[in-house]
Amino acid sequence: MLYEPISVFDMLKIGVGPSSSHTLGPWRAAERFIKELKAKGVLNTVSSIKVVLYGSLAKTGVGHGTDIAVQLGLCGFDPVTFDVAQIIPAVNNIAQHKKILLDGVQETGFDPAADISFLFTETLPYHSNGLTFLATLDNGEAISETYYSIGGGFVKKEGEEAAPDASVSLPFPIDDAADLLKWCIKTGLAINEIVYENEQAWRSEAQIREGILKIWQVMKDCVYRGCHTAGILPGGLEVRRRAAALNKKLAGNAAYNNYEEWVASIKRGGDSFKYTLDWVSCFALAVNEENASFGRVVTAPTNGSAGVIPAVLHYYSIFCNDAGSREDSEEKIIKFLMTASEIGSIFKKESTISAAMGGCQAEIGVSSSMAAAALTEAMGGTQKQALMAAEIAMEHHLGMTCDPIGGLVQIPCIERNTMGAIKAITASQLALQSTPDFARVSLDNVIKTMWDTAQDMNFKYKETADGGLAVHVPLSLPEC
Repeated sequence: MLYEPISVFDMLKIGVGPSSSHTLGPWRAAERFIKELKAKGVLNTVSSIKVVLYGSLAKTGVGHGTDIAVQLGLCGFDPVTFDVAQIIPAVNNIAQHKKILLDGVQETGFDPAADISFLFTETLPYHSNGLTFLATLDNGEAISETYYSIGGGFVKKEGEEAAPDASVSLPFPIDDAADLLKWCIKTGLAINEIVYENEQAWRSEAQIREGILKIWQVMKDCVYRGCHTAGILPGGLEVRRRAAALNKKLAGNAAYNNYEEWVASIKRGGDSFKYTLDWVSCFALAVNEENASFGRVVTAPTNGSAGVIPAVLHYYSIFCNDAGSREDSEEKIIKFLMTASEIGSIFKKESTISAAMGGCQAEIGVSSSMAAAALTEAMGGTQKQALMAAEIAMEHHLGMTCDPIGGLVQIPCIERNTMGAIKAITASQLALQSTPDFARVSLDNVIKTMWDTAQDMNFKYKETADGGLAVHVPLSLPEC
């Protein structure tokens, strides 16, 4: 197995919806291509540029905004900071004038309708999510590069062998769950503490704290925004946003002016099973409705599954966490997200977090597993119980297909985030009431099973919109 150190900030990326592998990945690939042209000193001589999308990127590219993403990446815009309200105006401007400003400096003729090709029937051998950029220079020379969006916003260039951070030496190298448990037993450290020690190979303690709290802030903003935005999701399915209406129903006549006051009003509503369940669903719906609207989300580990961890983390922080001071509360949030990220990184190393490779089990299943482990440890569970929770969550997502109607990250993707969140909470509860030493299935067992299942799964159920609900539900039929 190739040594692949993965940071918390690799697994939890701030980006733009609706898809990490079909939007964020291609966006980053376009940025890389521009950087390579700059490094070669030829960017200012580019006379034309073309983009070719293969396989899954072609089949669901328009619904996932792949064509939009590559244009924004070629312009040099950063998905972490770019104003999402300017996405549509920016691409409309390119289409109208048939020109693109590469990296914001080099104006080049570009007609998206003609210069972005969708090869629906051709898939590159390495990965279903392949795309090629071809730049022609003033002197007639052509430069082309092929990249693969391999899930969760990770991008690999054709011919790249080593992992991006292979030179980083971690105090606790981890390839699988057995390695993680070994280090926990040997040191007596919790999972989040092992992750924290490893993370310092990349950045300082202050940078770690600041970075994770920024991720948490984006999650909070996304949940709050989604819970207060009504309307119809873009794309043509006419799917109505539900989080705002559900929030209004649950909040009743509560008065609030910001996120903190809103959370306080939720806490005052009690903690009955039905009330809590409704709020968890509301949180998850909110995030993925934002994701479907080209909103800013945290890839956790993907955009299509971005609602699971924020929903479970809000469940923990609102209904389970009597943290006391703000600092104590923030420390618990940081630990939660570090534990979640480590479970996600193990899935990426042993299997996949790409629906185009493994179906939706690789997205919702993995996010549910991440959330289950993090919640278990946050609730006082042992390292073995946390790993057990992760196993339980994935075991009951095995075989889940990815069959987006119309190639949009809406049906069934949005509701699946609510299911993933609830399964994560249930898995955690089961693990906390169990003795892991007697468990017959390990996390590594279930990850291997997930990969075998992915290999056996028919290609049409891997984010192609060629099977399942995508072919059995009329495009004109709304979800609810």
